[in-house]
Amino acid sequence: MLGATALCIALSGIVATPGGSAQAGGSLEERKLPMRFTWVACQPDCRGWISAIGIVTADSPTDFDNFIRGRELGGATIVLDSSGGSVNDSITLGRHFRKLGLMTTVGTSIQTHTAQGDRASVASEAYCESMCVFLLLSGKTRYVPEAAHVRVHQIWMGDRADDAKAASYSAQDLMIVERDIGRLAKYTFDMGGAGDLLSLSLNVPPWEELHELSREELRLTNLVTTDMVAEVLPPTGGSVLPTVALTAKPTKDRFVSSTVDAEENRPSAKSTKTAEAVVPTGGAAAAPAQ
Repeated sequence: MLGATALCIALSGIVATPGGSAQAGGSLEERKLPMRFTWVACQPDCRGWISAIGIVTADSPTDFDNFIRGRELGGATIVLDSSGGSVNDSITLGRHFRKLGLMTTVGTSIQTHTAQGDRASVASEAYCESMCVFLLLSGKTRYVPEAAHVRVHQIWMGDRADDAKAASYSAQDLMIVERDIGRLAKYTFDMGGAGDLLSLSLNVPPWEELHELSREELRLTNLVTTDMVAEVLPPTGGSVLPTVALTAKPTKDRFVSSTVDAEENRPSAKSTKTAEAVVPTGGAAAAPAQ
């Protein structure tokens, strides 16, 4: 019989406790898969939260609609750990988040098994990259922990992102990119973001490393609305568990809109495709400190 579940906010990395085992809700492999939504319960100490891990695909908006069906999730918090994905489908998904009044943050959900029972927590050493940043923007309240990595870059044609300079482009391709930039700009302002977010993103071509936003840039772009974690993940009054540091790994992934041309009023499953994740993002768990 499992005991009471408790919530704590880990400062960084994987949670480890003496006499117990910690299991991350996400992994490098999961970040390469289509986005998966799960509910993390922590009753009776808190309401719980939504964990969203992986790449946004054409199926993600429908998957989210199926996930929330029959649940009372208005005003809940969604914890993001994602390398981005399809431009148009991320916009659709972000509008769903805002309609529900969700709050957003970056992290990895952890289930720690101890003799006293299971403890649910959020490890803040996580990654929100590319279009994930615009999902983060959809939260009515937005918190980014110090250890999280928020990275941006240009949108590009998904089937030519691996060797963007050598690829050929048609007038139709350029039209699609320009169209998607316009949609992204409107979405950014609708969500309360600043033009600086678009400026920073559109200055990083696909042959360069993603730009990691500084704390100052997170505030400048209006991606952060609070510096208080308790506003999105209320603490239980317990102490913060010891953590294991993660080693950051550079990423070269680019997730962009494809050449499939679809109007905004068409079903999201037909709107865009996304490039495959060929390089794992984020970090690999290091051995516990001795």
